Amino acid sequence: MESPAKAKTIKKYLGKDFEVLASYGHVRDLVPKEGAVDPKHRFAMKYQVVERNQKHIDAISRALKKAKALFLATDPDREGEAISWHLHELLKSQGELKGKEVSRVVFYEITKNSVRDAMAAPRELSVDLVNAQQARRALDFLVGFNLSPLLWKKVRPGLSAGRVQSPALRMICEREDEIAAFVAREYWTIDAELEHSEQKFPGKLVEFQGEKVEQFSFTNEAQAREVERTLKTEAKGELTVLTVDRKQRKRNPAPPFTTSTLQQEAARKLGFSAQKTMRVAQQLYEGVDIGEGQVGLITYMRTDSLNLAQEAIGQIRDVIVQLYGQAGLAEEPRIFKTKSKNAQEAHEAIRPTAASVLPADIESKLEPDQFRLYSLIWKRTVACQMAPAIFDTVTVEMRAGAEGPKRTVLRANGSTLIKPGYISVYQEGLDDAVQDDSDHVLPPMKEGDRVKLVGVVPTQHFTEPPPRFSEASLVKALEEYGIGRPSTYASIISTLRDRQYVDIESRRFTATDIGKIVSRFLTQYFTTYVDYDFTAKMEDSLDSVASGEQEWVPLLERFWKPFIDLVKHTEKSVSREEVAQARDLGADPVSGKPMSVRMGRFGPFVQIGTKDDEDKPRFAGLRPGQKMDQITHEQALELFKLPRKLGTTAAGDEITTNVGRFGPYVKYGAKYVSLKTDDPYEITPERALEVIREKEIADANRLILDFPDAGIQVLNGRYGPYITDKARNAKIPKDKEPKSLTLVECQALLAAAPERGKWGRKGAKGSKFAPKKAAPAAPAAAAGAAPVKLAAKGKKAAVNKQAPVTPAATPKAKPKPKPAAKPAAKPTTKPAAKPTTKPAAGLTAKKRPAKKKA
Repeated sequence: MESPAKAKTIKKYLGKDFEVLASYGHVRDLVPKEGAVDPKHRFAMKYQVVERNQKHIDAISRALKKAKALFLATDPDREGEAISWHLHELLKSQGELKGKEVSRVVFYEITKNSVRDAMAAPRELSVDLVNAQQARRALDFLVGFNLSPLLWKKVRPGLSAGRVQSPALRMICEREDEIAAFVAREYWTIDAELEHSEQKFPGKLVEFQGEKVEQFSFTNEAQAREVERTLKTEAKGELTVLTVDRKQRKRNPAPPFTTSTLQQEAARKLGFSAQKTMRVAQQLYEGVDIGEGQVGLITYMRTDSLNLAQEAIGQIRDVIVQLYGQAGLAEEPRIFKTKSKNAQEAHEAIRPTAASVLPADIESKLEPDQFRLYSLIWKRTVACQMAPAIFDTVTVEMRAGAEGPKRTVLRANGSTLIKPGYISVYQEGLDDAVQDDSDHVLPPMKEGDRVKLVGVVPTQHFTEPPPRFSEASLVKALEEYGIGRPSTYASIISTLRDRQYVDIESRRFTATDIGKIVSRFLTQYFTTYVDYDFTAKMEDSLDSVASGEQEWVPLLERFWKPFIDLVKHTEKSVSREEVAQARDLGADPVSGKPMSVRMGRFGPFVQIGTKDDEDKPRFAGLRPGQKMDQITHEQALELFKLPRKLGTTAAGDEITTNVGRFGPYVKYGAKYVSLKTDDPYEITPERALEVIREKEIADANRLILDFPDAGIQVLNGRYGPYITDKARNAKIPKDKEPKSLTLVECQALLAAAPERGKWGRKGAKGSKFAPKKAAPAAPAAAAGAAPVKLAAKGKKAAVNKQAPVTPAATPKAKPKPKPAAKPAAKPTTKPAAKPTTKPAAGLTAKKRPAKKKA
């Protein structure tokens, strides 16, 4: 299993003859360094064990020694298949699968029947699914490890580019460009207040002097007022009913959730991010104790299928009759067709595992977020099998004045909900709702009736730019373009936020300056690789690999050569200045030198002068909220008011304020105070003195003991009192009072402490957080590596297919101590940082003393 929660639920169903274990994540991942994927040797991949999960792998190994068989029960998608394959390869390399029966089992809901049915119908690992996932991983690695360093050189350190995230960023940036280029247009609408049978209702002008009224028929107030006067003159207070059109309209429910639509609706209705939606859905899928032990409440949540099992449809329809009566049930079971041409992540839509488990019945057993998401899934699923909502609609057209070629016509629309059907349970949300002017009840009217014209209301409007993307609308757009797959939407969005390529304002994405620069750089120099169509076709090709229609190595070969050639060409031919996308702001009124705004290694800044000037250019960073493409000449000049002089302290030290690499500060003498809330452009001398006094008080409270001659201090730190001599920090024993320490005791404790930089700092030498050395990887596999015999997806018989080319598995081993001597050769691998991975695991059958059972 991937997680202990899932393992606990399944253990309950399988009983004492089985040992169910979780690995808490991937068991292996690519070595996080250049060369992990080797294009010269058929894209051979070098793996290492995920360090944090070594103990869980060891637990699986120990359990396997006592067992007769191993069942690999990871998630039922491509990534789950690859996780099982990695565990299989790792255990095989350790010689632990000899004489063991190995099977792959998949289930789409964690219920007793589903799990037992899966255990009764095991299969072999699918090489096609494994190859598809490996090809995706290799592509992402090659793009990231070659484009990201290029961004570091040309823009600034810490940036990243990805095969799928970059087109998503381009989508957001292009929407920003559309908004910036948008020019609003004025237009006017003419509405009327009408009355008939003592009931008032609204109407709208649809035809004026024989011409159909369009959006831009009236573009200024003068025109609108002239229409108002003409309408009143022709009507003389009354309109004549020309036609009354009555219809009955049906509205059908939305289909059950896929991953994409679940993320969209959870964002609209619950305010969940895509990442939070998937995290809570995972909990509901893996199992929650609702009084009968752990039970999975929903089916697998990574899917683009709209299919519902016939058994599930029957249960849903029974629940509808029970709760809403026969009138609430659709006449026939609704079968929804999947629009995605490559739906492959799972065989069903997201639904409750048992529709009879009502949200209200288990609310007390769930966390608030779990309850809200389960309720959403339950309502959408039940609603999809309910009767349609039925509305009576009426459209009435009325003439002002006489009939003829120059006639003037107004229209009133009304609707009445007569059978709520599914609406009594659920209605789908909208990202950008359009006001419905038909939501009125009109009085009874017939042709020839007279309608009173109470008033005419001209209203001014302006066209609006396209809205910025919300999480819901971005996921929808990604799905429509075919960019990414159900399992990747949440990670795409989180990466864009983590890299500070986008901000969220009013729950809408706005591109940051650095996001725009990265997107423009990639769009200009790597046009093909951030093209929406190219990205979608690559996803289709990976789907073809998963279905066995295409081999993965030729696919990567076609991608790699032109891509790496373009990377090398861009590195040589494009300068940092070209990428910085400087914008001219005019001339400095004092020096006459040119002013420009550009991106630097530490963020956007304004520059006065050029690098070719005799004097060094002057620089000033942008203030929070200022944008490179919006800052004006006047605003830029304001930035050069720093540093500001604010007077002196009582001791005569000069006080200045400025913005540095780590933010705004006040300086007095040789000391600095960070400004957390004050603006350095506006802080007063009085406030600066207050900040300095607060700093001095904090420093005084921080100092417990001082031995100036020995250079030793006892200080109050973030985690409690400690001793320091600037070279070492020493903890104080719990039985010691810090104020009672002597110089000799402090020196003794410091002597036993490690030097600073070797203890407690993540990644430092000697730190427990420092990365361990990976076992040396075996040489890359030859181009003609022997095929691995696995079962192709959807085929009963095993077939010979080329599995992912990988060096021998590299389980984590404890490095043996070596004498301090000059190495004879460069090691195959260097210590590597922990790779970021996703869950994997094993499921083993326990060996009983008397008789072995699976």
